[in-house]
Amino acid sequence: MTAADNERVKYVANAFDRASTSSLTVGVFAPIAAAIYAPTSSVGNIWVLSIAGPCWLFTAGILHFVGRFILRRLL
Repeated sequence: MTAADNERVKYVANAFDRASTSSLTVGVFAPIAAAIYAPTSSVGNIWVLSIAGPCWLFTAGILHFVGRFILRRLL
């Protein structure tokens, strides 16, 4: 593999890792912050949050591990 190929693999792996971080922020941390800091009357359905949060967390984990799997090509 050339140096350009190595950098391309790193770029793709980093893109997956950034997507996992964004998924974690949007799907888990933002709803928790909204539930804490929003008035009680404006908080969304708690059942939706309790199902969507773990789904976003699972998605973030999968994206992170895909990035790690891609980086293993460099070994």
